[in-house]
Amino acid sequence: MTTTAPARAAPVLPPLQIGRHTIESPVVLAPMAGITNRAFRKLCREYGTEGLAAGGASGATSLYVSEMITSRALVERTPESMRLIEHDPQENPRSIQLYGVDPATVAAAVRMLVTEDRADHIDLNFGCPVPKVTRKGGGAALPWKRDLFEAIVTGAVREASPYAVPVTVKMRVGIDADHVTYLEAGLIAERAGVAAVALHGRTASQAYSGQADWTAIARLKETVRTIPVLGNGDIWSAEDAVRMVHETGCDGVVVGRGCLGRPWLFTDLAAAFAGSQVRVRPTLGEVTATLRRHAAYLVDFYGDEFKACRDIRKHIAWYLKGFPAGSTVRNQLALVDSLEALDALIATMDPAAPWPGDAAEGQRGRAGSPRVVALPDGWLRSRELSDEHRRAVAEAELSVSGG
Repeated sequence: MTTTAPARAAPVLPPLQIGRHTIESPVVLAPMAGITNRAFRKLCREYGTEGLAAGGASGATSLYVSEMITSRALVERTPESMRLIEHDPQENPRSIQLYGVDPATVAAAVRMLVTEDRADHIDLNFGCPVPKVTRKGGGAALPWKRDLFEAIVTGAVREASPYAVPVTVKMRVGIDADHVTYLEAGLIAERAGVAAVALHGRTASQAYSGQADWTAIARLKETVRTIPVLGNGDIWSAEDAVRMVHETGCDGVVVGRGCLGRPWLFTDLAAAFAGSQVRVRPTLGEVTATLRRHAAYLVDFYGDEFKACRDIRKHIAWYLKGFPAGSTVRNQLALVDSLEALDALIATMDPAAPWPGDAAEGQRGRAGSPRVVALPDGWLRSRELSDEHRRAVAEAELSVSGG
């Protein structure tokens, strides 16, 4: 599925060191709700391995993080949370992202993961911009309360360290342009002993709109000196990732929406950071074969063909972006309810249709628009947590994700 295409020469970065784990390609799959389940991670991992081989390297390709797991649900061992933390035998390191607002609950969730040998890496999410989370003081709103942020991160590191499981932090620039938190949060996380920090170059108020501020990533890199700093935001191609490294000096990149319907982006990324110009430019037949493989992996994940087909529906537009598939077929694919129906619809498309170039590139997923961030009453009056707000954040552990 790979072809050699002209591309800007990439720097050969050293492998990314996350605690005891050496990641040959300095790329992290961003946790995405309803996306980065075991099936999608497997697909991305397969393509990443291909890209690493194209660059002449071997080993752990990239870090593929689970969709976010709510700490409280994990401690309560809800069936869904236990299913979401399952990994394929080939996944190494096994990476799980946790969301939580109560230090004791987060610590208990980390303790469960490490004592039961369920994870090799734990990421803490402080980037969620979803209103029902920030309204309770969670997600991207939480680092505003310095003491709460420090308590959560310190507790997680304390529980994980005896088992040599590294803890990392993913965050945003701040709540909005007037309430920036990332530099202070980065220093707190560094002092607490995290293995790396990742910054999405947007505030919560931006959601996914506008343009990510890569200069903030550069400032964080200048501020946090002893651990890797990873950059996130607006990486739609391997060339974007290389440019982010050039412009910010970051130690690696976190890729989210750019790989939607395009898991072979991990081939491009691994190859680029290994110094290769190999890039994937698939035909429509190759794209639909990947789509079909994704659906099969989802059947294995859910153990239910109908659920798997309902899940694959949301990926259809991303996979077919730019291709001449026709509105009728696209609409029918969005209603597919079996692998047999999926195969029949795929058979109506022209497998020889070439990669459509610019029409298939660029932004993927909804960007949304800027908004006023929903916060608990009086949240911005103080940087420390009041008794009133302790009660508010206790309600914030919801089974949601973002960042």
